[in-house]
Amino acid sequence: MNKPLQRFLLIALIVAAAAGIYWAVRRHSEPTPIPFAKATRGSLSSVVSTNGKVEPIEYVEVHADSAGLIQRVLVANGAAVAKDQVLAELSTPGLQDEIDAATAREAQARADLSTLEAGGNSEAIAELDGNLRRLRADRDAAAKNFESLDRLVKKQAATPYEATQAQNAIHSLDVQIQALEERRRALVGKGDLNAAEARLNEAEANLALAKSRLTRARIHAPIAGNIYDLPARVGSYLNPGDLIARIGKLDPVRVRVYVDEPELGRVAPGQKVRITWDGLAGREWNGTVASRPSEIIALGSRQVGEVLCTIDNLNRELAPGTNINAFILTQVVENALTVPKTAVRRDNGTGVFLLESGNTVKWQPVTTGVADALRVEIKDGLKDGDAVVQSTDQPLKNGDLVTPVFR
Repeated sequence: MNKPLQRFLLIALIVAAAAGIYWAVRRHSEPTPIPFAKATRGSLSSVVSTNGKVEPIEYVEVHADSAGLIQRVLVANGAAVAKDQVLAELSTPGLQDEIDAATAREAQARADLSTLEAGGNSEAIAELDGNLRRLRADRDAAAKNFESLDRLVKKQAATPYEATQAQNAIHSLDVQIQALEERRRALVGKGDLNAAEARLNEAEANLALAKSRLTRARIHAPIAGNIYDLPARVGSYLNPGDLIARIGKLDPVRVRVYVDEPELGRVAPGQKVRITWDGLAGREWNGTVASRPSEIIALGSRQVGEVLCTIDNLNRELAPGTNINAFILTQVVENALTVPKTAVRRDNGTGVFLLESGNTVKWQPVTTGVADALRVEIKDGLKDGDAVVQSTDQPLKNGDLVTPVFR
């Protein structure tokens, strides 16, 4: 290689090295690009976001009173039912025959008592009353005959013997009438009435018992509402106390919301609640906080309070047991000065890096207030339009030069 070529190559290498050093030094001296955002005003809502579970506000569990096979189930899960509506029937072999027989015995006992209260057996009473009417008619006739004979005796137109015979006939009829009246009264005694009343009471009790067995065999709804659990199946055998159905009132519903302990202080009765359910994406249900928890419980790895909320459920789409998302609106601040939550740092107290003189940053302590998922209220330390550093991996300190990048 000739000397001029060697000299050219050497000069080129020197120029390239110098250029590299120049660009490296320049790049190192340029301020670092940093993302910034400005403090702005607007409405800010503080929301506690958590999860919960739906349950009816009022509900009952319907259990079997007696053992038996389920013969019919007359309702479906989710159906609306009225109070006292029949939900299911248990098989009751021979029960209807027993009721019919008890009804007949009760009717007979009632008729027997009515007969006794009227004086006795109707045929015997009729016969006695007929004989009494005949004897009383005969006595009236005998009395008139005696009066006639007595007048004739005074006129010596009849003998005293004939008048005495007529008088004896009256006496004989009086004796017969008295005997029949005593028989008539003797047909029914107090003991007979008491016994008849006891037989009627027993018959009524037996009939009521048979009907109660029939009532227990027909399972009724104790309240009006919706069936949200129906384990009863045709052909299943039930023991006394087995669950047949759960019935609840589902509009509105109660939602048991699990709020983490540090956020419970923000929750109060009357606050608005918004509910969503992953099973019906895009739908929302609204209501209010009904009560705060009385204790803190463990929920997995969380310590939570169970906040009870009342939620409108007009179409009854939220079924008991549904797992939902809950958003409790704890506070609304109008015209709040806000910055992104990512701008607030808590390394050495609460503060932000504030842009000064166009390209330097300064640590600025701030007082925060209400926050939502993205922004936080600045109650003190900033003013409208101040630019603050957003989240960045670049370590910063007071006086650092930066190249602001606004997003």
